[in-house]
Amino acid sequence: MTEAGATVAGTVHNHDLETGAGAVLLDDGTTLHYDAAAFAVGGLRLLRSGQRVLLGLDSAGAPVTVHLPG
Repeated sequence: MTEAGATVAGTVHNHDLETGAGAVLLDDGTTLHYDAAAFAVGGLRLLRSGQRVLLGLDSAGAPVTVHLPG
């Protein structure tokens, strides 16, 4: 479990334009999958493989937001 509101950084591994879901390779080598709802909350229109992103996590460690750094 993680602290609610925790943020982790990673690199987009894949992103499905049709479903809005995808996966990020975290800096520690872990793959973390996000769903369309987490992508939609971030307000992004698309992601490319290799792009750096931040994932906001819930207390269980599941992504609830996907957004760009900065």
